[in-house]
Amino acid sequence: MQLTSYTDYSLRVLIYVGTLPEGGRTSIKEIASAYQLSSNHLQKIVHDLGRKNYLETIRGRNGGIQLGAKPENINVGALVREMEDMALVDCFNENHLCAISPVCRLKGALHRANEAFLKVLDDYTLADLLVNKDDLADIFLAEIRKT
Repeated sequence: MQLTSYTDYSLRVLIYVGTLPEGGRTSIKEIASAYQLSSNHLQKIVHDLGRKNYLETIRGRNGGIQLGAKPENINVGALVREMEDMALVDCFNENHLCAISPVCRLKGALHRANEAFLKVLDDYTLADLLVNKDDLADIFLAEIRKT
């Protein structure tokens, strides 16, 4: 299974924000610097994560981005389901007509594989990804200083 860059970057944003001290805020520019990514692309992702309550975005002079929930309440599998189109192949779409659909066993096998993939991700929260929070923060700081 391969995640889209949109989901990958969504997870990266949450990991970055999760390394901040409690109540700490950051900016899209800072996250982009830490990962060497486009601010424009991250802006869309941060907006989407905010709409889905993974992040809280605060406007104004003292504003910024912070987690919208505790890291232990942000489930990786749930986030991936929300961000990804889980149709691995065309036949997962209801409107797709394939001549062999009535007898094809590929769709069932791929569905089971996809469910197994997501089941593993369901076992992880953002808190699990932040166990080495201090090491992550050190790397982010080093990357930001390079820019």
